[in-house]
Amino acid sequence: MYLGEGISKCVTLTSLHLDLNHNSIGENGAKYLREGISKCVTLISLNLYLYGNSIGENGANHLGEGISKCVTLTSLNLNLS
Repeated sequence: MYLGEGISKCVTLTSLHLDLNHNSIGENGAKYLREGISKCVTLISLNLYLYGNSIGENGANHLGEGISKCVTLTSLNLNLS
């Protein structure tokens, strides 16, 4: 199971903190995270630390797509660099 799959099962989650710095996450990994995060529509706070990975522009776009589904989000801390 990918991390994104596990996150997608937490549909009532209101706060998520993921420190995934330096974990060799690429564009595909970002796509999996997008799928999981997009299911967490009740998120209020998201802290996502992805410094030191190889997500690239497309991966960042995937993450943005997923985060945009979190319509109740009021706090976002996103570190990609």
